[in-house]
Amino acid sequence: MPPIESSTAILILWAVLGYGLGSIPFGMVLSRVMNLGDLRQIGSGNIGATNVLRTGNKTAAALTLLLDAGKGAAALLLARWITGQEDAAQLAGLAAMVGHCYPVWLRFKGGKGVATFIGLMLALHWPVGLGVCAAWLLGAAVWRMSSMGALVAAAASTILMVFLGYGQAMLMGVALTLLIYWRHRENIRRVKNGTEPKIGQKTA
Repeated sequence: MPPIESSTAILILWAVLGYGLGSIPFGMVLSRVMNLGDLRQIGSGNIGATNVLRTGNKTAAALTLLLDAGKGAAALLLARWITGQEDAAQLAGLAAMVGHCYPVWLRFKGGKGVATFIGLMLALHWPVGLGVCAAWLLGAAVWRMSSMGALVAAAASTILMVFLGYGQAMLMGVALTLLIYWRHRENIRRVKNGTEPKIGQKTA
């Protein structure tokens, strides 16, 4: 499609659309459809794939991971395709991440954004996204903690942007990284205390 001139109104529109798409709580929807219970009363109470996995249903966890990643990627790619403007695309993607972490439908108590973050990185610049996936796998394999995989991946994202020549996305990358660390502040505390659950571990 031919590029549409970027304007404040268009940016606001894509921020709203990105937030709306990102705020869809797929983890909760799937858990209810598949009769897995209320995620708010399971494990960490989080709505993301890691907590869905604590229900013991790997299929539901995998679907949550894909859908949460997909909504971030979809917001960014749709804005890029329709407007032809990278600023609108990045704003839509960032808004989707905020929507996942702070959805209005759940009184702004959402997920930690890891899957959405990975989806955004893949859509933003796929080489960076692949590097982020590798960093997550490395961190999770070494510590056997999903949270550590997320923290390593988030830290690696901005470094990868610099080394792979995608400096124009640095502002978005830094904002996403800071949001990931903020959303994982309790995990960081538990890692320090030695009480952070391992991957696949069921918690009361």
